[in-house]
Amino acid sequence: MAKKDYYETLGISKTATFSEIKAAYRNMAKKCHPDLHPGDKASEIQFKEVNEAYEVLSDEQKRSAYDRFGHAAFEQGAGGFGGGFGGFNFSGGSFSDLFEEVFNGFMGNTHSRSQTEENLRGDDVRCDLEISLKEAFSGVKKKIDVSTFGVCTDCHGQGGSDVEKCSSCGGQGRIRRQNGFFLMETVCPACEGTGRTVKKPCSTCKGAGRIKKNKTLEVDIPAGVETGVRMRLSGEGEAGLRGGIAGDLYLFITVKESKFFKRQDKNLYCNVPIPMTTAALGGTIEIPTIDGEKETMKIPAGTQSGYEIKLRGRGMPVLKSSLRGDLFVTITVEIPTNLNKRQKELLQEFEEEGKNSPKSADFWDGIKKFFDEWV
Repeated sequence: MAKKDYYETLGISKTATFSEIKAAYRNMAKKCHPDLHPGDKASEIQFKEVNEAYEVLSDEQKRSAYDRFGHAAFEQGAGGFGGGFGGFNFSGGSFSDLFEEVFNGFMGNTHSRSQTEENLRGDDVRCDLEISLKEAFSGVKKKIDVSTFGVCTDCHGQGGSDVEKCSSCGGQGRIRRQNGFFLMETVCPACEGTGRTVKKPCSTCKGAGRIKKNKTLEVDIPAGVETGVRMRLSGEGEAGLRGGIAGDLYLFITVKESKFFKRQDKNLYCNVPIPMTTAALGGTIEIPTIDGEKETMKIPAGTQSGYEIKLRGRGMPVLKSSLRGDLFVTITVEIPTNLNKRQKELLQEFEEEGKNSPKSADFWDGIKKFFDEWV
């Protein structure tokens, strides 16, 4: 029997964010948890499928493999991740943390890092930012617009008036119950794990203590950042439920490619064309550098295409360091085109004066010798 698609299992799209995946898992896991359906084999199977789907889709590396190869990515011998029950395991950091968050207290486990606070905490938010190579060189201040949940100004994040401790769970956000030999804890359905109930919900936020808002943040991007660098802005994510702490905002940096410079780690590379006459006679050229200045370089007489010049310390800065990489300039000798009559005559005279291409002459002499010996 073919395995069900992980995205379909959680009821999400293939473009779902981590926050959406996390929320979908919470909802699905609560609905089909075996404790709520004693003896129901279908719920038990569904619960395992939901856990397996979350284990893969909540991990960027595993999700990428699944998007490319499907379930085959995790089959034994297929280079998949494997491990654990049913091709997944419950020991991974993000999965086990969320499992504890939703179903903390399994097997009589009573330790908690303030479970109600965790239930109230707002989700983290991801934001992508693209900057130029020059901005990555010097560092830059950028304004970013974020649409997320903010604190409701009408109720100041409390969700309303007459906020009381939940009578069902005693403010713990969890309820215990005996199921045969086991003592189990589940999220309190009356307060949804918050430990509080609001007698008079706020009409603006409907008791949530937060509403959808747009905000603008100014962010300092340090010099030397590369594509893939992730910055964490503490407390700038979603506002928490009913006065809970806010989540964080994670800023993912992409550095646009430059038309002139190519970047490799801390070093920069560029190709510079020069006239044939400069290559033959020698001379000097000026090239722009990433810091907006100009560098004068000496071109030796007889320079060939592919000749490389290294300029120390003219590359990219190293993130959180005073060091800088180097700039490597590769010379390309440009052959003139669309010659006029006089230019052709001069080149013809140059040709008649004698051979000045030793490598070319040696090559063709070698070819001639090869064929003479072969015949």
